[in-house]
Amino acid sequence: MRFADIIGQELVVAKLRSLAEQNRLSHALLLLARPGTGGLPLAVAFAQYLLCDAVQDPAPSLFDSKDSHAMPPDSCGTCPSCRKVSALAHPDLHFSYPVISRKPGTPSLSTDFAAEWREFVGQYPYGNDFDWLQSIGAENRQGKIFAAECIDIHRRLTLKSYEGRLKILILWMPEYLEKEGNRLLKLIEEPPLGTLILLVAEEYGEILPTIGSRSQLVRLPPIEAPSIAKALAARCGTEESRAESIAAMSDGSYREALALLQHHEDDWLSVAREWLNAILRNGPVAQVRWVEEISKHGREKQKQFLRYMCHLVEASIRIQTMGATTAGCQGPEADFAEKLNRVAGLGQLQAMAAEMERCAYQIERNAHAKILFLSLSVRLQHILRDNVVLLIS
Repeated sequence: MRFADIIGQELVVAKLRSLAEQNRLSHALLLLARPGTGGLPLAVAFAQYLLCDAVQDPAPSLFDSKDSHAMPPDSCGTCPSCRKVSALAHPDLHFSYPVISRKPGTPSLSTDFAAEWREFVGQYPYGNDFDWLQSIGAENRQGKIFAAECIDIHRRLTLKSYEGRLKILILWMPEYLEKEGNRLLKLIEEPPLGTLILLVAEEYGEILPTIGSRSQLVRLPPIEAPSIAKALAARCGTEESRAESIAAMSDGSYREALALLQHHEDDWLSVAREWLNAILRNGPVAQVRWVEEISKHGREKQKQFLRYMCHLVEASIRIQTMGATTAGCQGPEADFAEKLNRVAGLGQLQAMAAEMERCAYQIERNAHAKILFLSLSVRLQHILRDNVVLLIS
């Protein structure tokens, strides 16, 4: 994987390249990226860049001074090292990630799932921890980075480099370390010579403070909508207008954009109209009937609908604050956003968006869908009819 394969994140790529070129890389780098913004693929691309033969041994130029250390802008992608990294099979590139026990009471190592990991990163590089754990059959079991894994990390990184260059560890989701992460503190603070540790995390507050404080933090921002739209058109063959619409709803996450694309045939606008009519006109019986229908959908579709509703509410807010030309939607969606503005002010729209975001968060954590959507309907009714925001501690 090369920098050219990363969606957006040009400023972060330039920063990493500059750190390498100026020899200012920390012994441990923490890439903090929300799900779907490219933390893992960027870590792999950076590892490939550092291990690339063309980067390690640049060809001399007639016009370069002897002290020049200029590096190529990207890995070549064709040398033996690049091919090994692309296959996730380079002997000096190590991975650690949350796994499940294959046998009850027996801790597993990342290396036990190496084949599944290569397949997952190859097919879903922008996937999150839920996607990974489901791909290895976790179901309701919790993933974990076991104490045995920390011991194995020590063993792998204290070995001599196979190719005499850098040894790189990509530790994905250090949030799963829990107290076992204290075993790695000394290694992160003072790794063996020629060793780089790349930690890829989503929530800084979930990482052990002692690990976060020993790492150089690099934050990845949400991916810009034009970059997501371009990637959808190039990689998935999505029609340009559809790609732009999905990118606007993706909240800067390519993973979310792919999920929206998968369900792009769902008529969420009709579902949204029916819901608001039940809330504002048709009464409790219609609300219960609507809740019964939405509850028949799976968790992912329920989240997609809430994401779509937030997109429409955000479009209404933009129309109120910046005008219709910057709404980010068109046609029937723009008409819906205009009509929503007739019954809701700016404060009400913001309260609606907050309630739906909270509901989506709870759905991710397996809350009961019927109870959630019925409660959400009642709360939105109070917001829209009575301009009241119910506060629950």
